[in-house]
Amino acid sequence: MTPRHTLLAFLVAAIWGINFTIIQIGLGSFPPLLLAALRFMIAAIPALFLPRPAVPWPKFVAIGTTLFLGQFALLFTSMAFGMPAGLASVVLQSQAFLTILLASIVLREKPTPRQVAGSVIAFTGLTIIAGTIGSTGFSVTGLVLCLGAALCWAVGNISLRGAGKVDMLAMVVWLSLIPPLPLLGLSMLLDGPASIGSALSQVRLSGVSAVLYLSVLSTILCFAIWGHLLKRYPAATVAPFSLLVPLFGAASAAIVLGERFEVVRLAGMVAVLVGLVVVVAPFRSDLRFLRRAGS
Repeated sequence: MTPRHTLLAFLVAAIWGINFTIIQIGLGSFPPLLLAALRFMIAAIPALFLPRPAVPWPKFVAIGTTLFLGQFALLFTSMAFGMPAGLASVVLQSQAFLTILLASIVLREKPTPRQVAGSVIAFTGLTIIAGTIGSTGFSVTGLVLCLGAALCWAVGNISLRGAGKVDMLAMVVWLSLIPPLPLLGLSMLLDGPASIGSALSQVRLSGVSAVLYLSVLSTILCFAIWGHLLKRYPAATVAPFSLLVPLFGAASAAIVLGERFEVVRLAGMVAVLVGLVVVVAPFRSDLRFLRRAGS
């Protein structure tokens, strides 16, 4: 990759990592489901100018319901229930291992020994993290919801596999049309009109900034850059940069939110990241396969 494109890949990883801290800030102004709805309402605006990808509506709705609606409804609610931002950025990456599991069941794709080994390492890390439940506001509910978000992401990945080659930016923008109404309806039901009205009437600058960051930077800009890089380079070259996302997530949470990780929890997070590296990082023997997959 050229130095410019390498910097762009780092920028995307940083924005997506810091995204978790921004969610935590946004939750200070909005209920979780309302915050998610506002994110996608703004992210969907470019649909006025971009053509809809040629994906059948049933498949399109299925992808949007899992990849966006389910994932972010559960993630935002998880963090509202006390899931720390830095920890969420790591636990959510379990989607990589859940995708492998679902692909083996649904698509009959046999996982490689390296994928199995990485998944076992990561599962061990999640088990260690689960053992710290109850400390510093970390709850069972928060962890279960975050893992549910990762499962929705994994299901969305499997559904997206059947969509064929599409323009990723257009796909993301059009998929953003699906979550707002269900999220608003759920927010009305669970949070109540009074809570929503109060949040919108007393919105602070930090809340507006969080919504704009999540919709414009994290969604529209990052997917535009990521899609451009995937068109220019093999997937084996671009995909490993996603390993930096939880690192930026944990670092930004520590710096901005003052989040601290006790030794046991930190060990679990490291195990998850090691497992992710084992699964995702392109070792020499995998390069030929990954090049074919990215072509």
